[in-house]
Parts: sequence; C-alpha cells; structure tokens
Amino acid sequence: MAADQVRATVRIDGVVQGVGFRPFVYRTALDAGVSGYVRNAGGTVDAAFESDRSSVESVLETLRAENPPLSRVDRVDVTWTDPVGTDGFEIRDSSTDGTTDSGSGGGAPVPPDTGICDRCLADVRDPDSLYHSYWATSCVDCGPRFSVVRGVPYDRDRTSMDEFPLCEDCRDRYEEPADRRYHAQAVACANCGPTLRYEADPAASVANGSAAIARAASALADGEIVGLKGTGGTHFVCDATDPDVVDRLRERTGRPTKPFAVMAPDVASVNSFALVDGNERELLEDVRRPIVLLEGDDETTWLDEIAPGLHTVGVALPYAGVHHLLFDHVEEPLVMTSANRPGEPMVTSATDLWERLGDVVDGALVHDRTIVNRCDDSVVRTVDGKRRFLRRSRGWTPMALPAVDDADEGPAVLALGPERDVTVAVADGDRVVPSQHVGDVDGPDGLAFLEEAVDRLTALTGIEPDVVACDLHPEFTTTEWARRYAENGDENLLRVQHHHAHAAALCAEHDLERTVAIVADGTGYGPDGTIWGGEVLDVTPADFERVGGLEQFSLPGGRAAIREPARILASLLADEERIDERLLATDVAETPTEAAVVRQEAERGVNTPTTTSAGRYLDAVSALLDVCGRRRYEGEPAMRLEAAAHDGSPRSIDLEFTSRNGQRTLDVRALVTDLAAMTEEYPQADVAATAQEALARGLGRIAVETAHERDLETVGFTGGIAYNDAITAAIRRHVTEAGLSFATPVDAPAGDGGVSYGQAIVARARGGRGRNR
Repeated sequence: MAADQVRATVRIDGVVQGVGFRPFVYRTALDAGVSGYVRNAGGTVDAAFESDRSSVESVLETLRAENPPLSRVDRVDVTWTDPVGTDGFEIRDSSTDGTTDSGSGGGAPVPPDTGICDRCLADVRDPDSLYHSYWATSCVDCGPRFSVVRGVPYDRDRTSMDEFPLCEDCRDRYEEPADRRYHAQAVACANCGPTLRYEADPAASVANGSAAIARAASALADGEIVGLKGTGGTHFVCDATDPDVVDRLRERTGRPTKPFAVMAPDVASVNSFALVDGNERELLEDVRRPIVLLEGDDETTWLDEIAPGLHTVGVALPYAGVHHLLFDHVEEPLVMTSANRPGEPMVTSATDLWERLGDVVDGALVHDRTIVNRCDDSVVRTVDGKRRFLRRSRGWTPMALPAVDDADEGPAVLALGPERDVTVAVADGDRVVPSQHVGDVDGPDGLAFLEEAVDRLTALTGIEPDVVACDLHPEFTTTEWARRYAENGDENLLRVQHHHAHAAALCAEHDLERTVAIVADGTGYGPDGTIWGGEVLDVTPADFERVGGLEQFSLPGGRAAIREPARILASLLADEERIDERLLATDVAETPTEAAVVRQEAERGVNTPTTTSAGRYLDAVSALLDVCGRRRYEGEPAMRLEAAAHDGSPRSIDLEFTSRNGQRTLDVRALVTDLAAMTEEYPQADVAATAQEALARGLGRIAVETAHERDLETVGFTGGIAYNDAITAAIRRHVTEAGLSFATPVDAPAGDGGVSYGQAIVARARGGRGRNR
C-alpha cells in the first residue's frame, strides 16, 4: 500500500435517493481511479473513497459541484481515516442502520415529479429503441416520483409501479450500474409497463397504445373535449384556437370567465401567441415544466376566449411522453386545464372522470398507472423580473423550504393553511416540507383531500407533530379540523394570524430576524375581529405589531360586496353626486331604482363589516372603471384591473394619511373619490395605473418611514397583491430609493398557498406556545 494513500468516509444529505445519485458516485469514482463503495443509508447516501489524497479530493469536489438533475446536495460530511486496502469500487445494498434525513428522525426526502428528459424523448423518437413511441418512458433523470410513491424508502415495491413487473430487457437496464435506468423505479416499456387507452364512453376501450393517442387527436380535431390522465391527475383538453369548443367547455364546467391554461408543442409555437423573454423561456423549459403566465399577443384573437379580460395567459410545454406523442398529431395549442368541478379537487382515475365529469368530456385518453398522490401543475410568473410561485406543486413537491435559525429546538409542527388555495406543511429540525396544492377545503371532497395530504406528508417525512397550527379565523374548515385533530391526540393547538403567517414565511426565506413587511391581499381575519388585507407590520418569526396600512372602509352586505364590488364602490362614494349613474354602469344594478337601493343599503350600514383589504380596494376601482362589477372567480376584479392598467401611465395624485390607534393609515375613501374625479379627464388605462401606483406609494411610504424610525434595514412585500407586477415594482422602487433592502417571496407562494409554511415558522419560533395579538 502506497504511503500517500488516504480514505474518506462520506455522508451526503439532501435529495439523493431515487435520482440516480449512487450511479453518479460510482461513475465519478471509476473515472478518478478511486476504490471504495456507495450505498443508501436511511435518508442519506454513504460512501467511502480510497486512493491518493488528490484523487479523493477531486471526487469530493465533483460531488459538491455536480450532481444528477433531480438531486439536491444539502451537506457533505467527510471523515478522513487510514486506508483499509479496498480493491475496486462497488454499489452496495442499502443500509438500514443509518439515521434518517440528516439524523433528524424524518423519512428520506422523496424526489418530485419532473418532465421527460431529452435522452428519454430521443428514445421515444428512435425506431430502434426499446422505448420507441412508449408514452411512459422515463429514467433516473425524469418521470413520475412523488405522484406514484406509497411509502419510504423510495423503492419500486413502495410505488404504484409495483403492479408492473419488469420484463427481461428493462430488468437488465434496471440492474446495470452504468445504465441511466439503474434503479429508476418508474422504468417500464410497452412490453411490461402501464398501458394507454382511449375511451369514447366508460364501457369499453376504442383504441390502445399509439392508436389511442391518434384517436384522441382525431377527437380534438373534431372539436371534442377529451379527458387526459397524466402524471399527477387528469386534465380537460380541447383545441385552444376553436372558440366554439372553448365556450362549450366553459358551459359544461361552470367556468364562465376563469382563465384556462394552454399547452403548446414548443417555444416557437408559444412565440406565435405570447411574448416570451429570456427568463420566461427558462421557466418554460425548466425540467419541472410549470405553467408560466405570459403576456399575450394582442393580435391573437382566440386568447380572448381563453383568458377573458386579462393580458396574460398561462402556458406550459409538454412534460410527459404522452403529451409529446399527442402533439405529433396536433399542430394547434391545446387547452390543458385541471379536470374538476369548481372548488373540488382534480380527478385522478378514469372511473372518477366518467362518474363525476362524464357530462363534460366526449372521450378520455387514460392509463392504468395508479396516481397515488394527486399533484396539480405548478404555476409561476415573472414579477418585477423575478420568478414568483402562484402555485407550488408538481415538480417541487415535496421539496423542503428553509426554517429559521435555531429552529432545531422547536416542536414538530403540522400547519394547515387557511381555507382557499390551501397547502399543508410539516416541520421539524431544519426543514419545513409543504404539501402539493390542495386547493379549497370548504367542501367534503376538498376536506377529504386535505386529510389525505396530511396522512401522506407525515408518513413520507416521518414527522409526528407536537403542535397543530391553523388560521385565526374561527369559521374556517381548517380551524375546526385542527381543533378536532388536537383534541383527539396529544398535540397543542396554535392559531396564527393570517398576515403574520405571510410575513413569517418571508422572514424564513430571507433569514430575517426582524423586518417591516407589507402584507396585501383580499382577506385575512384580524385579532380585532375585522377583515385585514392592507397591512404594514413590524414582524419577527415569533410575533408582530401592526404599525399601519389602509384606513378601514365598509363592505356593504358582507360577502355580497365581495361578489359585487360595486357595493364597495357605493360605500366609498356614497356622497358623490354621480354614484347612482356609476352603479348603473356596472351589472349590480339595471334600473335607477335598483341603483338607489344599493346606495341606500350602503348608507344604512346594515350587515356591513369593515375591512382594510387592499384586494377589496382594487375590486372597488375595478367597478369604478367598469372593468369588473361582478366577481365570478377568486381575484377576478383585481386581475382584470391589472390588465386594464397594463398600457396605462400613472398620473399625479395626492395621498391623504390618517391615524388609527397610533397607526399610520392611507385614506381609501379620499383616494377613490379622487380617482373617480380623474375619470372625467383621463382614459381608463391611466386611471387604473394610477390606482395601483397610489396603493404602492401609500403602503410603501408607511413601511419606509417605519423602517427608518425603528432602525430596520429591510422592507418586505408579500400576500396575493404581490403577484401584481406594477405594484411590486413601484413598492420596490420606493423602498430602494430610500436606501433600504427589498424582500419578496422566493420559493414559497406569495398568496395563500404559502400560509401553511408561515404558520409552521411561527409555531416553531414560539415553541408551539403563545397567541396572536
């Protein structure tokens, strides 16, 4: 044995199982002429490398700097010892005596689903390949993971692929360390894998395999609506450029104006109907293939039916083999929207598709691989030049998000989110693991999905919660569910104020011990029993102080005002001479008598809760400008207002500030009165742009003044309004021009999909105890 020989024993933490990491280590060691072994051990990968120090250090450097596409290396721990004289390098069987997930006691991280990789797509195109034209081709670098896993460790017999025994050819590849399908748990071919079929009705298949894809393409060309079962669920599919079939889909699904997502075969196709910059192209081509919100081309008339009244359209590229094969027969972009009734989860089986949605689809392209974990598409957009998650789900679930410093000492937490756009999250040690998108949970199907997501997430992570965190709202389904869950076990219950959760998530992502946070959205229950939504907070992960925001205004009729924003406008402009005329311009009133009734109800203040909601302010402006007087889906008035403002220029407008209990507040009534006066002089687009800029300037000014007074260096911005590009950019300019740092969400959604993450952060920071003021 040479005198300069050394041995390094290594433990690698992160997403390193089920992603081709051991073969990567094996090839790296062989290339460097290093002996030793690599194996799975609990939730980590263990390895030993023996050679001269330079060669071993070269291997270690490669492991830190390069790794397979689906892997993520969080930590590499190295112990140097004397060599033992090993020969060759081998992949050993998995160890069961190691600690799991960095010693934290949780389960091994399960990798997320990703789109088909270029090499597998080349196999699909290659007539000489075993995988030619096979719709479910995958390898260690791509394909289903989270959506098929039943348990950990992540092995084939703990996935729904255990229903499909490998043929000899696939098994040879599965067992060959040098092959990229070595231990790829979803590997399969047409001889042994899941099968594809087209059904014109639930009674029988019309075609199978490649013929099924051709039959589906023919149905789409004939103007039919097809249900397509994919990776994490089922989609409604139709020709996006055919207004008749799109209208029929709207009528059948009860979605009269809600925007539909579109799938196009490639970026060249996307460029024909949307504007794509460099950052957006990277998002489209990301291996996880999210839906990306893009600015639509004004001259593409069919977009008016896809996203009515909006200037953006959600677009995805094909991410599964079945999509690519379908586009071999279809030239036009396709509507690709989740198959569900409004407010219900997406269906995941052919049986449910026909039983629940048989009145929507004319046919179905389905497969027999069980979807264990429903997982909607992720949705992103570029806001002020940076990626922002609207929905963090397929491709990112169940990847962990950062916890705050010193969180190791806190309790294990289950956080349940609010009631709409829900995700759940679990936390312990240095990790917070959010679930996939669950959605609305105020109905029985949504609640059942919530319970399923909780069970799956706790089982896959091995986290047993000590604390259950939920929203402060006493009537939320999640609040009641949390109370029962805690009563049936030994867990403590912690209720977290909605906007504190938003801000705490921001603190964790940016490692902020304390910051000033602007939290602006539609609705959040305040500790005072009113509806918050336009807040400036002095916040830490454990606590917050409300220091300012919007002045309170009324919501005449309560929830009716949310459905019909013209009612809010009637309250804000009750003293204006033209208010009845303005109400007649909206669809809340058709006659002068009806307009007078709406105005008088607002004046009397019957059933009139108060709010500080930025979302409701934008809704009122949307009604003022006759952009949207009646809401048909969540966020519609504000989204249409953003579209109306897109080509406008903000005009000069004075802001009035007041004081409420020592807090600085922006006078919303005065602002809307001034905006109403502007409508006599300026075009709609300019008034809409002014309304957005005034909100940003008002909240930004309060936040900046607070930061300077309290000697804080950062101002953050989050909540659903943080998806608005113009408002975000205006706040950022105001903050940075004042010499302060500006923080926005990174990997957590700014909207309610990020609330469970923030709840977990608050619960960990408080040790599971305390209250929200």
